Amino acid sequence: MKRSLLMLAVALGACSSTPQRHFADEKDLGDVQAALKRDFHARGAAQMTRLDADAVQQACNLYDNEPPEPVAKKLEAEQFAKIPFPQGNLVGDWKNGQRIAQSGRGMQWNDKPGAGGGSCYNCHQLSAAEPSYGTIGPSLNGFGKLRGNSADMQKYAYGRIYNSKAYSLCSQMPRLGHSGTLGEQQIKDLVAYLLDPDSPVNK
Repeated sequence: MKRSLLMLAVALGACSSTPQRHFADEKDLGDVQAALKRDFHARGAAQMTRLDADAVQQACNLYDNEPPEPVAKKLEAEQFAKIPFPQGNLVGDWKNGQRIAQSGRGMQWNDKPGAGGGSCYNCHQLSAAEPSYGTIGPSLNGFGKLRGNSADMQKYAYGRIYNSKAYSLCSQMPRLGHSGTLGEQQIKDLVAYLLDPDSPVNK
């Protein structure tokens, strides 16, 4: 009996020290994609195109969110080049930005096109007054107070909201502009929410 327990302990120890595979197998990813396309169905605003993994998603899946630096830098540059930065001032209305940040609506099968919100509160603290917020992303409380609202900072905030993966390839932040979840004015309003001195973010 003691010998059996010893053998079990050795076996469990060996399992716990076995290095895990760092990246996925392309065949495995293909099997997953095929299963998703088999089991999901288009309905309303939720179309099958959501299941099509582009080069960014493929790289992050293949390398378990840690692609080699040359791969990441190349894809980040490609994503950045596709951000359609508007000309002039990128700061909209912070009050509208607050509503967008607090809205979780949009992109579900029963949502109308253009009814999207940012769901920012799900991942970020946005102001000191918020009673509840997610912690997947960094706190944005005091964002504009700490960083100012220069033209460069406006462009950074706009671009990061539009497509965060242009700055950090496997960022968990959704590509809100790239995906069509938010439009140009909505993103400008979110930039204002982050940067305007009168916004609750900066109080």
